[in-house]
Amino acid sequence: MSELITTLLVGISAFIATNIDDIVILLLLFSQLNSSFRRRHIVAGQYLGFTVLVIASLPGLFGGLVIPPNWIGLLGLLPIAIGISSLINREEDVSQEVMVATAEYQDTNTASIFNAQTYSVAAITIANGSDNISVYVPLFASSNLENFVIIIGVFLILIALWCYLADKFTYQTKVANILSRYSGYIFPFVLIFLGGFIVLKTQTLSLLKLAASCICLTILLKKTNV
Repeated sequence: MSELITTLLVGISAFIATNIDDIVILLLLFSQLNSSFRRRHIVAGQYLGFTVLVIASLPGLFGGLVIPPNWIGLLGLLPIAIGISSLINREEDVSQEVMVATAEYQDTNTASIFNAQTYSVAAITIANGSDNISVYVPLFASSNLENFVIIIGVFLILIALWCYLADKFTYQTKVANILSRYSGYIFPFVLIFLGGFIVLKTQTLSLLKLAASCICLTILLKKTNV
């Protein structure tokens, strides 16, 4: 039971860490609903784009079945590096890009679920998903088949929840502003936590060595961005 709870918490943390910025994008998408751009297009596009990201991350699962766990654990340093890099260099606001991308498809007039509107949302999801793949590959690699299925189930449920919350809060500008302002601060720390969890779970590094690795990554990333 404790392993199930741990897997659920890891799945929730991984989803939030890699999709906290998507809630802002969804708020913008839902605010542009009209007769040709419906809620179903956004929801279907989210699931389609996310499915592509999961498929792209599957080599991590297959690799985890044949590669020794200690070597797999080193992949946990990747989300840690991304988290540290995000702390050093704040990402630019992508809201303008999303509004332009969705505007390109405003003239499509069709009631089908899988049409240009859906594919445009999926494309935005995929384009914004580089951090998803970098986290999911080591996460899947450190998971067995049962945990993988549980994590995917958590992801699918949370996508629906994300869409529901975005739809409800579309016109709550204060909520959108808060998410846009503070998501950049939450995201890096959750990524570092997930990477640390993967490394420690596979016993690749001790806690002391992990801390030393984080310090080294910080120094290297600072020098790279000077």
